[in-house]
Amino acid sequence: MTGSHRDRGSVTAEIAVALPGLVLITVAALWGVSVASVQLACTDAARSGARAAARGEPPPAVRQFVARALPTGAAVEVTRKGDQTQVDVTVQVRAPAPTGLAPLTVRARATAVTEPGVVTP
Repeated sequence: MTGSHRDRGSVTAEIAVALPGLVLITVAALWGVSVASVQLACTDAARSGARAAARGEPPPAVRQFVARALPTGAAVEVTRKGDQTQVDVTVQVRAPAPTGLAPLTVRARATAVTEPGVVTP
């Protein structure tokens, strides 16, 4: 036998102390991946909305089009100034409860120039 009887169970105690920290780090890392995924979805949706607006779609239709591609609770704002349309997307991503982190606000913006010959409403 290589160790003394007093060392028995010390590994179990060390794992019991370290395991909650490892779980917390894993949960935080997965939340980070989730936030990155939401950012990509918001950016893609804003770009698609700006392209639709550039083709002459009315702002309410653009808003509905963009909102379908976003998580629940996302805010979509479509602003048309002259020949440019700007689509802003904002969504709040809540942190998992055990992390104690504050929610993050993810924002994306895309601007497109209206295509020639398109009459904007």
